[in-house]
Amino acid sequence: MPVVRDLRVLLRLANFRRLLTVRLLSQAADGVYQVALATYVVFSPERQTSPADIASAMAVLLLPYSLIGPFAGVLLDRWQRRQVFLYGNLLRAVLAVGTAVLILAAVPDWLFYASALSVTAVNRFVLAGLAASLPRVVDRERLVLANSLSPTAGTLAATAGGGLAFLVRIVASDSDAVVVLLGAGLYMCAGLASLRMSRELLGPDPQLVQPRLSTAISSTVRGLWEGLRHLAERRNAARVLTAMTLMRFCYGALTVMVLMLCRYAWYDSEDEGLALLGVAVAVSGAGFFAAAALTPWTVERMGPYGWMVTCAATAAVLEPALGLPFAPGPMLVAAFVLGLVTQGVKITTDTVVQTSVDDAYRGRVFSLYDMLFNVAFVGAAGVAALILPADGRSATLVLMVASLYAAVALTLVHWKRLDPML
Repeated sequence: MPVVRDLRVLLRLANFRRLLTVRLLSQAADGVYQVALATYVVFSPERQTSPADIASAMAVLLLPYSLIGPFAGVLLDRWQRRQVFLYGNLLRAVLAVGTAVLILAAVPDWLFYASALSVTAVNRFVLAGLAASLPRVVDRERLVLANSLSPTAGTLAATAGGGLAFLVRIVASDSDAVVVLLGAGLYMCAGLASLRMSRELLGPDPQLVQPRLSTAISSTVRGLWEGLRHLAERRNAARVLTAMTLMRFCYGALTVMVLMLCRYAWYDSEDEGLALLGVAVAVSGAGFFAAAALTPWTVERMGPYGWMVTCAATAAVLEPALGLPFAPGPMLVAAFVLGLVTQGVKITTDTVVQTSVDDAYRGRVFSLYDMLFNVAFVGAAGVAALILPADGRSATLVLMVASLYAAVALTLVHWKRLDPML
C-alpha cells in the first residue's frame, strides 16, 4: 500500500523519529498526569462531583493559560524550539513532583489547582512547539502523512499513559500521588530525549532567534498583532481553525456528559465507573488510530474540505443515534466514531495551517490554535454544566451537539463551493 510505503520512508528520517520520541514521552506523561487529576477531582469517594465542579476544574486548569497562548507563541518564535522541549519538560517534572506532595498533604483545593495550573502552563509551549517543528524534519510532500502519524501517535501515547495511570492507581491502592510521580518521571525522560537533536534543527531560523528574554517580551504585543494579521490573510487556515474549534466544543460537551454517566448513572461503585471511563478512553484512542490510517488516503481523494465535511456529517448523524439511548454499549461505539472524526479533522487542520502559514509565524498561529482548542473545551464544559442533570442524561445536550456538527458540515460545503479546488 502507498501509505505503508510512505510511512516506512517517514520513519527512516532520523530527525523525525527523534522529534516523535519527544512527543510520545511528553504526551504519555500528559495522559498520566491528566488521569491522576481526573481521578482525584471526579472519582475520589469523599467528593460528590457535579457538572459545575468539572467545568470549574477545567476552567481553572485551562482557561487562564489559553488566554495567554498567543503570547507564548510570540516567545516560541524567538526561542530555539529544541530548548523549549528540554527545559519545558524538565520544569514540568519538578512541578509534577510538587503536585504529588500537595495531594499527600491534603491541602486546600485552590493550592492544588495552582500547582496543576503551573504544569499546564508549560504544556502550551511544548505542544505548540511540536506542531511548529514538524515541517522542519519532513518534506512538504509527506507533511499530510506526518500530521497523520505524529499528533495521532501523541494522542495514542496520551491514551496509553492514561491506561498506565489507571493500572498504577489500582496497584498502588488508589494513590493519585504515585500516579503523578510516574508522570513526572516521563516528563524528565521527554526532556532528556530532546538532547538527541541539535539546538538549531527545529528552528526558528537563527536570524529570528532573540536569546534575551526581555527583548522577546517587549515585542510580544507587536508580534501578536502580526500573527493575527498573518492568519487573517490566510483564509483557508482561518476557516479550518473555525471548523475545528466548533468540533472541539462538541467533543468537550460530550466528554463532560460521559464523565457524569460513568460516575453516577451506570454504576454504583466509583471503581467500576472509573474502569468504564478507562475503556471509553481506550476506544476513543482506537478511533484516533483509525483516523491516522484513513486521513492521508481520504484527503488525497476528497481534498481537505471534502474529508472534513464527511467527518462532521458522520458525527451529526451517528452521535444522536448512539447517544440518546444513554447506554454503555452504544456510547462506547460513539466514543470510537467521535475519536475518528475529531482526529481526522484535526490532522487535516494541522496540515492546512502548516502549509498556509509562513514558518516565521507558525509558533504564534499554533499557539492561537491551542488557545481556541482549550477555550472551546472550557466553554463546552460550562454549557454542559448548565444543561446536564446530576446523572449526566440529557437529550437536549445530545441534540444540540448534533446540530452543531451539522452546521459545521453545511458551512464547509459552502466554503468548498466558493473554491472548488479545495
